[in-house]
Amino acid sequence: MVRPFSADGAAQPIGPYSHGVACTGNMIFLSGQIPLRADGTMLEGTIEEQTRQIFANIRTILSSQGASCSDIVKTTVFLKDMSDFAAMNGVYASEMGEHRPARSAVEVSRLPKDARVEIEVIACVP
Repeated sequence: MVRPFSADGAAQPIGPYSHGVACTGNMIFLSGQIPLRADGTMLEGTIEEQTRQIFANIRTILSSQGASCSDIVKTTVFLKDMSDFAAMNGVYASEMGEHRPARSAVEVSRLPKDARVEIEVIACVP
């Protein structure tokens, strides 16, 4: 069974998608998160600030499904400029603590709302 969901307290999707999808087997797949605040405004700023906002979004959405960052099994990081990798990675490491899910990171030519970074997540709900 597949169940799309949206989380209260998170910025609403800006396109035809949900915050995430839960499926039989307790897996949830989050849509890529950009640095939108809950009120829908874009957080402009450094790659570190944008990455922190994205993790705040991810925590809010995971929490709505009874999960946390420690339940993440895979992330994909999309960067507008790969030269931002080290700075993003520092925040990522801080946000994830000792938890080390599988991860891919790729450079892309453009992201929604001209974000500098987008992160999508797959988690396993306890």
